[in-house]
Amino acid sequence: MTTSKPHRPPVRAGEHPVTAAVLAALVTVYLVWGSTYLAIKYTVTSLPPFLAMGSRFLLAAIVIVSAVLAMRGRAVFRISWQQAGTAAVCGLFLLVGGNGLVAVAEQDVDSGLAALLIAGTPLWVVLLRAVLRDRPSAATMAGLLIGLAGVAILLLPGLSGSSELFPLLLVCLSSVLWACGTVLSTRRPLPPDPFVTTVLEMAVGGSAMVLLGTLGGEWGRLDVAAAAPSAWIAFVYLVLVGSAVAYSAYVWLLARAPLSLVTTYAYVNPAVAVALGALFLQEPLTVNVVVGGTVIIAAVALVITTESRGRRRTVPATDEGACPLEPA
Repeated sequence: MTTSKPHRPPVRAGEHPVTAAVLAALVTVYLVWGSTYLAIKYTVTSLPPFLAMGSRFLLAAIVIVSAVLAMRGRAVFRISWQQAGTAAVCGLFLLVGGNGLVAVAEQDVDSGLAALLIAGTPLWVVLLRAVLRDRPSAATMAGLLIGLAGVAILLLPGLSGSSELFPLLLVCLSSVLWACGTVLSTRRPLPPDPFVTTVLEMAVGGSAMVLLGTLGGEWGRLDVAAAAPSAWIAFVYLVLVGSAVAYSAYVWLLARAPLSLVTTYAYVNPAVAVALGALFLQEPLTVNVVVGGTVIIAAVALVITTESRGRRRTVPATDEGACPLEPA
């Protein structure tokens, strides 16, 4: 006698089960990318920002390209000039504009506050889409307006003169430039392998930041012997864990987890950053930080949820529609 196997409903395209491995990778992205703001803060206390971040991404690119060559060979790097050009420009927007300016600003801005302002990046993406005549839904626009109100609350101390405004605006500019790179990555051809894209972005962005640091006289400010041990530990952490490990976990998640679950990092990471900043650096949890941060995270959650539902109705779930680099 034969026994029939229990019937299992077919898994539709784009659906992914949430396994223990998925949860482990998701927690890795939450904690590591949420901690990069603290690591940047430690790094720029002793090391010049553009040289440190440029070196960080150049070293991370070497680590990733070595792994890709070992596992997949040189053929994966056979791409068109158009694809390479898009990756290069994205690297300037995302790494120089996004990460580099954050590092410069964190010389004067608390790491948690910087993370909360950067959390508004999906809101700027929505605004850019509206400018490019890609009309978002009413719910998405509502999330945008709510989020901009949260940004205004975080900027109030600078606007009132009780703190420096320029570094806060620099973080906002960083968020806008990250959004520009994200939108560009969805509208122009990129290499089919995300690791190849990342290597090119890191190489171009890292080189540009080293050049900016050189032009800005950062080599004269670099004193390797005088740098605090915590700065070097944070730097190595950013290279190996922040860039290589967390990014690999993120790419793995994109292929094996629901996109709506993966994108929750956008509003979990800031909360992690604020908690770590308060714990390790005693960064103050002011009313503006708590209220403004809560408003931004809620708005981003609304936007991401709305957009995920719309994407499931209009495009395959394997279409991420976002650049796969970490925000800090």
